Amino acid sequence: MDLYSVEDVRLEPGVPGLVPTGLRVEIPPGHEAQVRMRSGLALKHALILPNSPGTIDPGYRGEVKVIVLNLGREAYTVKRGERIAQMVVARYEAVLWDEGNVGETRRGEGGFGSTGKE
Repeated sequence: MDLYSVEDVRLEPGVPGLVPTGLRVEIPPGHEAQVRMRSGLALKHALILPNSPGTIDPGYRGEVKVIVLNLGREAYTVKRGERIAQMVVARYEAVLWDEGNVGETRRGEGGFGSTGKE
């Protein structure tokens, strides 16, 4: 679903800002809402969500606000009623962790760049 700004918000270059949506949600247990940037705003105005995708968990009851970072060279004003982000509701599997040793794999502890691609 699209998320809309409920007020004008001026975003200065290089400074993250909060864009209020006026929306409150009650996410069902076993689900999360993921907030993602709109591609047109990213391409045309260099706006990104620095924590994308942002996660809204089932326990949150406050207003959905979108953290937006302006990577452009000029200020950008989000206008009231403007579509600012998208939200997707997805299932997740709750995991209980056990302390102990991890199994071996071919990759092992190889991290960044260990797949052979550069």
